[in-house]
Amino acid sequence: MLLDDVARTSAAVAATSSRLAKTRLLAECLRRAGPAELPIVVAYLSGELRQRRTGLGYAALRDLPVPAAAPSLQVVDVDAEFERIATLSGSGSTTGRRERLRALLGRATAAEQHLLVGLVSGELRQGALDGVLTEAVAAAAGVPPTVLRQAVTVAGSLNPVAEAVLADGAAGLGRFRLVVGAPLRPMLAQSAPSLAEAFARTGPAAVEWKLDGIRVQIHRDGLDVAVFTRTLDDVTERVPELVERAASLPVTSVVLDGEAIALRADGRPLPFQLTASRFGTRLDVATARASVPLSTLLFDCLHLDGTDLVGEPGARRSEALASVVPATQRVPRLVADRAEDAQAFFDSALGLGHEGVVVKSLTAPYEAGRRGAGWVKVKPRHTLDLVVLAAEWGHGRRKGTLSNLHLGARDPAGTYGPPGGFVMLGKTFKGLTDAMLGWQTEHLLALAEGAADEWVVPVRPELVVEVAFDGVQRSPRYPAGMALRFARVLRHRPDKPANEADTIDSVREIHEG
Repeated sequence: MLLDDVARTSAAVAATSSRLAKTRLLAECLRRAGPAELPIVVAYLSGELRQRRTGLGYAALRDLPVPAAAPSLQVVDVDAEFERIATLSGSGSTTGRRERLRALLGRATAAEQHLLVGLVSGELRQGALDGVLTEAVAAAAGVPPTVLRQAVTVAGSLNPVAEAVLADGAAGLGRFRLVVGAPLRPMLAQSAPSLAEAFARTGPAAVEWKLDGIRVQIHRDGLDVAVFTRTLDDVTERVPELVERAASLPVTSVVLDGEAIALRADGRPLPFQLTASRFGTRLDVATARASVPLSTLLFDCLHLDGTDLVGEPGARRSEALASVVPATQRVPRLVADRAEDAQAFFDSALGLGHEGVVVKSLTAPYEAGRRGAGWVKVKPRHTLDLVVLAAEWGHGRRKGTLSNLHLGARDPAGTYGPPGGFVMLGKTFKGLTDAMLGWQTEHLLALAEGAADEWVVPVRPELVVEVAFDGVQRSPRYPAGMALRFARVLRHRPDKPANEADTIDSVREIHEG
């Protein structure tokens, strides 16, 4: 199968807003793929490379070669080349990876280049989300989508299920059953701006604290315990305290979902980086545990003593969880009929330093790997007015526009530089529409000053942007030791002078809670 077939399908999917049309286009492409090509095609149509880490960054995507005039790349050959790129290591490997990618792009047509750049950068905006692609696989195989989703829930990903069902039909789904010790993809939450909107989606619901920890799935089979992250990585050896707690539960077999988090003595969360550092520690785990112990806070039970609960309603799963896990190891929870009944609970979660709450339907099943309507997260949105200090040229579909913005807060006291200057807090290209990109490119080029290179354009600190973000984290990368988490641009504020932008002191207040 030619990569051009996948690239043209991706482009066609991106060009239509109809879910039915997307599903039809994807299903037709999947039917054309051979057995060896199918896992690759499923991954590419979902916007991902099969190699989780390639060592390729944005710099490798600068100055694309002239596209090939005619398609020649085979899907299996492209996958094999990315596998070779991913395994390069040692001295000169960075250059080697870039050279191999450039050679691959030189053999690609314009449509194929667009696809490959999107896959490498993780920005292939084609609208083929997991739900649409799952429906397309079901359509291609001639099986009900609900049956396919159940198999995907157990398998942990769409690829093996797609491979089986497209090869063997409904009979191929029989091999996908929940196995204690084999992780499932976690259920995800949609977002809502308020409790009222969340309850409008769920009806009467359970309201739980939303923690800024690491998602964990804990499996116990007899005396054997395994702990997995949301990306299904096995981290059992790094979190012995979680293993010990699971081993002490009065069960024979269980699969639990929840969070691991580092807490202060008063129960407030420590900075997220401390929790994350525990999961990155492979050596001297005992010392790491002593300095940053992890708490276990669980919120779901997917299997209990031989009974699978994935398809059961949320209320039933919660009862199973409470029957075997002590309250000290469960996420605080309130059942409420209306948003007004949950407001005080929401406020208390924020007051203790947590991110917000998750509103969970009492009747919804566990939809692994999906942002089902049954879970809705509600968080207060932080916003700041910050100043653009520089911008980076975009690539792929953003080529020719200034995209990634370097954002700074005012530093009136001159703590990190000259008084009245600005201190950088991070970068973002999120939230920018095509219209915003065009406007800011023209405006920022008029503000350009200093020594620009082929990638970054410094600008006079005059343009203010309103930025939303999820929080402030510690970061040695920036002068103030802080950076914004998940920043995205809401709007440009040309009406606002830079001397009215927010200060670094305001940022620190948010960071310190």
